[in-house]
Amino acid sequence: MSIGHLNLLPILVAAVVAWLIGALWYSPVLFAKAWVKAHEHTPEKLASMRAKAGRAYAGTLVALLVMAAVLQILLSHLGVDSAARGAAWGFHVWLGFALPLGFIAHLYSDKRLSVFLIDTGYQLVYITAMGAILAAM
Repeated sequence: MSIGHLNLLPILVAAVVAWLIGALWYSPVLFAKAWVKAHEHTPEKLASMRAKAGRAYAGTLVALLVMAAVLQILLSHLGVDSAARGAAWGFHVWLGFALPLGFIAHLYSDKRLSVFLIDTGYQLVYITAMGAILAAM
């Protein structure tokens, strides 16, 4: 199914995969403990975050759908049609946009460097994966 030049299935798949990568990335299997420690979250803060998790998860999925749609437009205009080239362009999008934006935000925050590294690492992985998925499909 498509709308204009957008092919909705690859957009949906890329967004859901990115969302699932985030679920794993911020789980106890990978970086949850380090992320909580770096933020110095209290048990009360964590409970508050859990209470609002549904809204945060839904909002994240919507944002990832927007990102996947825009990335698909970019890859389409560039004529990218292989997973490897899509992943490479995903990396370049991360390098040129996500990394600098995250770094600037970090400079003005009082958060530890580990927060920036964990978050930007997730962005690197999911944007690269999105590029591969969108180009391959």
